[in-house]
Amino acid sequence: MTTFHARPGQVACGYPIGILCAEWHIPFIPGDLNNASTFDFPVRYLSVPGVQGAAVLAGSDSSFGGRLVEGARQLEREGVRAITGNCGYMASYQQAVAGSVGVPVFMSSLLQAPMLAGLLGESRKLGVLVASGSSVTGQLLAAAGILDSSRIVFEGLDQHEHWNEVILQETGVLDDDRIRAVNLAFMILLRVDDIEKGVGVFRSGLGVKQSLPGVLKILGANFLAIAPEHVVAQMEDDFFSAV
Repeated sequence: MTTFHARPGQVACGYPIGILCAEWHIPFIPGDLNNASTFDFPVRYLSVPGVQGAAVLAGSDSSFGGRLVEGARQLEREGVRAITGNCGYMASYQQAVAGSVGVPVFMSSLLQAPMLAGLLGESRKLGVLVASGSSVTGQLLAAAGILDSSRIVFEGLDQHEHWNEVILQETGVLDDDRIRAVNLAFMILLRVDDIEKGVGVFRSGLGVKQSLPGVLKILGANFLAIAPEHVVAQMEDDFFSAV
């Protein structure tokens, strides 16, 4: 006989993964981390009041750490088995959040970068598309465990008008075709300028899933495209299976 126990304040059960969500005014299209159809299993989204997405990108508010810790503890009380965040720049809070709960935490897809760089030969580089190039600081990288970035090339998508409108200005309108074109153009830029036969890691999920067929057709099989929502989904699936 199986015995079940209620948790104080619970309203539902069966969410193996909890996602700490900054506040965004962005259309979350299929394939994005914040679109539940991206996953083949249930996830628990928790909006963290006062944590604005634009400020997370800018790294301008150190008080967010405490709020994210509080949210992570709530998710743990609710029974999730692993916790992630909905913005790659949440890497800044990885240690604070991971140290506050007893379940695995991966706040940012940047945490994958050291492993992926290690899979490449020393003559090859890792390309990373980021939402805001100017916000990639040494402090952010160190928080993600990237202590040597000499073989990592960052390209900021905020240089493009429509990406800037959607992510930084938060106009609330997203043109799927334009976002795909942005992703594809910057992936090609990385291939041509910096990482011949390298690996592209795309931290921002908007339009990446939809762009991958075109990317692989143009850049060839030697260019391995890894979209963060795919990797995070797989990581979450692994946690779901193992925990």
